[in-house]
Amino acid sequence: MATNPDPGKRALDSWEEAQTVAAAREAAAIGGRAGDEQLDPAERPLVEAGEGVAEGFELAEEELIEAAEHADGVGDPIADAFTPEVDGAAPRGIFAEADHE
Repeated sequence: MATNPDPGKRALDSWEEAQTVAAAREAAAIGGRAGDEQLDPAERPLVEAGEGVAEGFELAEEELIEAAEHADGVGDPIADAFTPEVDGAAPRGIFAEADHE
C-alpha cells in the first residue's frame, strides 16, 4: 500500500502553479497593447521603423491636420491655440534709478 508521504506538498505545488500562472498573466500585461497585434510579423519591423518615412513626418502631419480639422466634432479654439511667442526685441523689465548706490 503506497501512501503520499507529504500531503501538504501537493497543496504547495498547486499554490505555486497558481502563482506562476498569475505572474505570467501579469508579466504579459506589462506595457499594454501596442495596437499592431493584427499585423503580419514580417511587416511589423517596417511599420515600427516608419516604413522609410523620414522621422515620421508624414504621420505627424496627418495627426496635425486631424487635430486642426476637429474631425471628432469636439473643438475648443481657446484651449487649442498655440502659446504666444515672446518677442526678444521688446524690453523685459522697467529700468529706473537704483535704490542705493
